[in-house]
Amino acid sequence: MKILLRKLHLYYYLSLTVLVYYFLYPIFYYTSRKPKRYRVLNFFRKINAAVPLLLSGMLWRIHAEHTLTKDGVYVYCPNHTSFLDSPLLLILCNGNHHFIGKEELLKVPVLKLFFKTIDITVKRESKLSSYRAFKRASENIENGMSLVIFPEGGILERYPPQLHHFKNGAFRLAIEKQVPVIPITLANVWELFFDDGKLYGSRPGVIDIFVHKPIETIGLTPDDDEMLKNQVYHVINGKIKDYEDRQKRSRKDSALSPVRR
Repeated sequence: MKILLRKLHLYYYLSLTVLVYYFLYPIFYYTSRKPKRYRVLNFFRKINAAVPLLLSGMLWRIHAEHTLTKDGVYVYCPNHTSFLDSPLLLILCNGNHHFIGKEELLKVPVLKLFFKTIDITVKRESKLSSYRAFKRASENIENGMSLVIFPEGGILERYPPQLHHFKNGAFRLAIEKQVPVIPITLANVWELFFDDGKLYGSRPGVIDIFVHKPIETIGLTPDDDEMLKNQVYHVINGKIKDYEDRQKRSRKDSALSPVRR
């Protein structure tokens, strides 16, 4: 019964996502035609991300260590465990921004338009594709667009998920453009919707998102990319472990608490 309910919830959420997308499609199409309209496009993408989550009972709680300005340009680096990560980043990010994602996302109907316009696809096995993707991302950053990139490069099919090693590309780009890196910890998204490529199901709940302080890159050189990568990794991994420890203590305390009559 539990599995059935999770599957029904998943189908409900995905149906809402498609419904809202096609309702907003004329706006998406118009605003995706020219880069000067991308800021408006991102506003409506935020709506497209938020409404299905809210109506599905999948809420979010943002813990911010720093207030991000709407006009600031950043490289956002979140961990990656769920299909919900991208919608949550759309809700979270301020100002104008774009994503880098795997080429296979062009096959997803509600993402195809975006990855043919505002967002960037990359073929993982191709160095030439990676070069072109990061070159375009570099130009977008110069034009005032923040970048959202998952430094793990994808979702590992491991349950429960563990933080995988980071790739260097995002950190080299941040150093090259001298823009801050924002580590983001998506603490428990996988508990609501674990994505192993098979879409087993989802459930309502509250997602905790931690937005860490920006890590400045001014003065760093390309030789510092490994150091920057490790710094971001330790920030996210440390928060994940701290969150899991607090959750375990909370469950233990609840189990030991006497039942009130």
